[in-house]
Amino acid sequence: MEALPTTRRNDATYHNGCTLEDMKRVVILGRGASGKSTLAKRLGEVTRLPVIELDKIFWRPALVTTPRDQWVVVQEKLVAEEGWVMDGDLGPYDVVEVRLRAADTVILLDFSLFRCACRAVRRSRERADFWRWLLTYRCHRRPILMQAIAKHAATAEVRVLRNPEAIRRFVADVARESRS
Repeated sequence: MEALPTTRRNDATYHNGCTLEDMKRVVILGRGASGKSTLAKRLGEVTRLPVIELDKIFWRPALVTTPRDQWVVVQEKLVAEEGWVMDGDLGPYDVVEVRLRAADTVILLDFSLFRCACRAVRRSRERADFWRWLLTYRCHRRPILMQAIAKHAATAEVRVLRNPEAIRRFVADVARESRS
């Protein structure tokens, strides 16, 4: 599989020829505590697209998961909207293909285990399955996501952001492009 592009400073044009202004359906994926929701909020402010935080929809009271078939239906309704920034990576519970097929932009936050674990410890108490997912993300979940992106989002612009500075540059590029 070919390497996915990373963001470069002052790069306002996607590799597929689209501009950042063309972002209308954005999927943000990544390891737990990588900053998906924070990035989604920032992009929503800059692009004026509605932000959909999937964790708030997927998890039922007492952290019960939404059944897979129902989750597919919920996502199909969500992606039918004209524009959105959708953040969430629900690990083994997810059916990411639904939103990948609808996305014009996919952003993968590929932060280190150390950075994400420190953030997770600071933000809240997490369940054992969260920590299992966090620890095994790079070797188990990420390869599955990369295959799903290649298969279901082949025409989407894909950005892999590996650190907070890359996110700052990316958001700045989007903001600059949105103002012009």
